[in-house]
Order: sequence, then C-alpha cells, then structure tokens
Amino acid sequence: MFSKILIANRGEIALRIIRACREMGIKTVCVYSEADRQGPWLEVSDEAYCIGPAPSAKSYLDISRIMATAEIADVDAIHPGYGFLSENAHFAEVCQSSGIAFIGPSPEAIRLLGNKASARDLAIKSKVPLLPGTKDLVEDDKEAIEIANDIGYPVIVKAAAGGGGRGMRVAHNEIALVNGYMQARTEAATAFKDDGVYIEKYLERPRHVEIQIISDSHGNYVYCGERDCSLQRRHQKLVEEAPSPIMTPELREKMGETAIRLCKAANYVTAGTAEFLLDKNGNFYFMEVNTRIQVEHPVSELVTRTDLIRAQIMAAAGEKLPFTQDDVEVRGHAIEVRINAEDPDNGFRPSPGKITDLMIPGGPGVRWDSHIKVGYSIPPNYDSMVAKLLVFADDRPKAIARMRRALGELKIEGIKTTIPLHQRIMNDANFIKGDVDTGYIENVLLAK
Repeated sequence: MFSKILIANRGEIALRIIRACREMGIKTVCVYSEADRQGPWLEVSDEAYCIGPAPSAKSYLDISRIMATAEIADVDAIHPGYGFLSENAHFAEVCQSSGIAFIGPSPEAIRLLGNKASARDLAIKSKVPLLPGTKDLVEDDKEAIEIANDIGYPVIVKAAAGGGGRGMRVAHNEIALVNGYMQARTEAATAFKDDGVYIEKYLERPRHVEIQIISDSHGNYVYCGERDCSLQRRHQKLVEEAPSPIMTPELREKMGETAIRLCKAANYVTAGTAEFLLDKNGNFYFMEVNTRIQVEHPVSELVTRTDLIRAQIMAAAGEKLPFTQDDVEVRGHAIEVRINAEDPDNGFRPSPGKITDLMIPGGPGVRWDSHIKVGYSIPPNYDSMVAKLLVFADDRPKAIARMRRALGELKIEGIKTTIPLHQRIMNDANFIKGDVDTGYIENVLLAK
C-alpha cells in the first residue's frame, strides 16, 4: 500500500481524498494555487505546496509543477480527483514514466474511453446500445447537414474530448445545426484543446442514468448500482439520486452488465462511470464513460455501503477490491444536491465572495461534503460548486422529506447560492412523482 499520496486537486474532492487516506494510514500532500492559500483542506493535509498563481493553466493544470512537487515530497502516488488533469492521458503517462502511481485508469484506457468518438467505436464493437450517429468525427458543416438529414432531426453535436456539458449543441433544423456545429467546435477547442465533434440523434425527454463501475487489476469488475442525474441545467447536473425512480432490478442488472462489458473491452482498472440515456420504455443508449471518480459518487456509496475512494486507492496499489458483485446490494434511497455559488434568480450568475455565516445541517442520514467555513472566501477562478448536501433514508419519499428538512437548516451567508432552487425542486410535484427528464429544469421548472 502507498505511504504518501499527492492530491492534484482542490476544495471538496481534495478533502474527501484526505479523509480516505487518513483512515487508511496514508500521508497526504496537497498542491494549491495562490488563490487557494487559505483553503481549509490544506489545514488537514500533512504537507502543502504552492505551485503557482490563480489561473488553472499555471497551477492545477501545470503538469511539470505538479510532478516537481511530487518528487520533492517523495510521494508514491497521485490522485487527480475530478476535473483538472483527472482525464488527461498525458498526465497519467508522465506519472507512469516517473515511477509514481496514477490513481486512475491507464493512459491507454483514458484515450480509448475518455474520447467520445473512440468510446462510441468501442461500444459498437462491444454491442452496447447506441443512438444513431457518426462513427467518425465530422469534418465540416456540409457533412453535418448530410448526416442530420440521414438520421433525422433533432440531433446533438458533441465534443469528442472532455465533458461537463461543454461543446454540446442541440439542433432541430439546418440553421441551428450549422450554428451549433461551429459553436461546439469553438467551445471544445477552448475547453479541451481539441475541436473534434461528432453527431448523434437527439432523444427527446430522456432520463440521464449512469452506472458506477469499480475494478482492479485482478480481473474483478463491480457495478455499484445506478444514479439518476436527469435534473440538469445546460447539461450541468444539479441533483443526483440513487436508485433511479424508474429502475427495476432486471434493468439495473442489464445496464450494469453492459457497462462492465464495455469497461472490460477497454481493460479499464479503477473507478469510472458509464453514462446512458433512458427512454420511457426502458430502452437505454450509451453516451460516454467518465474515466474518473464523479462529483456524485457519494450517492452510490450511501446506497451500497461502499467507499469508492478507498477502493480506488486499493486498486491503484495493485490490491484486490474489498468487495465483490455479490456483496453489493442497493438499499434505501440517497439524494445529493450541488450547492453552487450562483444566483439562480439572475441567470445563475457566479457569486464568489466571503462566507460570513454558516450553519451545516445534521441529524440522521445527513452527509455534508464541503470545504467551506466562516471567513473563507470563494475565489472566482474555479468551478462554482462549494458543497454537496446528501441525505439517505429507507425510501424515496422519506429521503425527499429529509432533504427538505436539511435544506431548511442549511444557511450560507455572504454569497448567493442554489439553495432556494433546490428547495423549490424538493417541493415540485413532478419531481416528487419522479416524472422528470433532462430538460425539465429549463423547460418546465424555470419556465414557470
């Protein structure tokens, strides 16, 4: 097992990894930017090193500075968390060549599954259900029009690299397609330094359901149930829950085995998520694989009684997973809401600033994953998420009631947050019935 791990990340996920390492008797090293000098997670790390100024490109995305710190601190492994370098095959390769374990998939698996076009190709070979679309990247808008006319509108243009909803545009006609094609390429080039895009049929009113995978180098592959991530805004997830309100044991097994089949074909070792679109008839279609731990991994941990970060570290160290598929049973219901420093009443405008008061909810079945505290200033340089509030209960109605109670207790002052929006969601009749889809927030809830 590792003796010291460098965490190439910040905020909530850095703190989550530190906690897992402490329980495993592993020392931690944090790197931070000048904007994060007062980061509360640094206080609980064994060592901390400043690696550059606020811009990510000069700090959290600077591989040379991170690797220099790793050598100085004499670490065994690097955990990239999510975002930043977590799905960067070159970074995984540099770690490998430096004799430092990368707590994530191999560079080859990242390249194969992290790129949507190659992942789609592998899905075809693995007989994984797909929506009609292009096998190769689309070279120009004329080709895009030909493809759309062939498979029928609406279509969606997707960046082949990256994720997080960036580089994606839905088109219902030719004019929207041409504009969306150019916008998606431009956004993809800026965000991922790769402007490659592909096109697939756009499914109207689907649910977004993902399967959590964890595997080791001994051939053990386990799926830890599913998460329903249908409540989104501009492809950015707001609420996640497990299990999905419309899931059946038979469908769960079918989707889980499909996800494992795909990951086995890529020789994928570590935690990962296979994402699917699910229609009202129970048909599911592969979208992509996120080759990292997800923001919403705690909902899977709660309903399956697993520690995915611990399992991830064990797998990277060459050990066997601490559980098998037979050990995994989905019990109860978990809900996670992302608390972002944004103003929902003003177009979700970012709201960085100092936390002047904070009351954290507690009680049975409440989990608070966050790095914020009173006096901490949210920097404007990074993602706006400041916390994840989770609840767990025996069933979905009780989980919703518990989340209402927890949101009622939660107080974050000094900045605007998405708390009011989440309170509205938890009281929404359609959400309570489980009758939502990926467009519900924008097309229905915010349109009221």
